[in-house]
This record gives sequence, C-alpha cells and structure tokens, in this order.
Amino acid sequence: MSKAFLFHNPRCSKSRQALNLLEKEKENFEVFLYLDEKIEKDFLKEIIQKLGMSPRDLLRTGESAYKENNLKDSNISEDEIINLMIEHPKLIERPIYVKGSKAIVGRPPENVLKII
Repeated sequence: MSKAFLFHNPRCSKSRQALNLLEKEKENFEVFLYLDEKIEKDFLKEIIQKLGMSPRDLLRTGESAYKENNLKDSNISEDEIINLMIEHPKLIERPIYVKGSKAIVGRPPENVLKII
C-alpha cells in the first residue's frame, strides 16, 4: 500500500463523498476496498492505533453482525472485536483515511481534509 489510502465502500454515500473530496484536493492515495480485500490483523490494529480509538469505538452498531455477535456486551475483548471486524468487515466504520502516521474517520466526509 502507498503511504495514503482510503478505506472505501463504493455503496456508502459518505465514503463516496470522502473519495470525491480527496480527488478534488489532488491527494495521492490508494483506494482500499475493505469489503473485498482481506484485512490483516496487524494492519487493522495499526489503523486503530493511528485513529487513537478503541476497536469498540470503530464498530458500526447498526449492522446485523453487531447484534448476531452480541457486541453490545462490554466483556468482549478488544482482540475479539478485531477478529470479528476481520471476519465481518461491514462492522468497521467508514470511510477511514490514512496518511502516514495519521488516520481519521470520514464522518462527516470533510474530516478527511484535516490530515491532508
């Protein structure tokens, strides 16, 4: 991967908006289609660290996988949450823009501009 990339879901309007903003700014980045490409555990942990968030904070609570895996339970470890994010990538909040040592969730999409 290049030093900058966007965790992107083309079916998500916020993700498309973030992509358009970055393209308008002529940012040099790669698009990472995280629903289609395998996510390595160390890679995801590194992104979570760059975000300065806990894995739980990055969960999409409205997804069926959230309910099916009882992720509301506060006793589920961060490691278990990360494993479930890898198994069910729809659980990962999007879009995420990563540039060098920084990362930000693009909600609202304009957030991605904060680290360019």
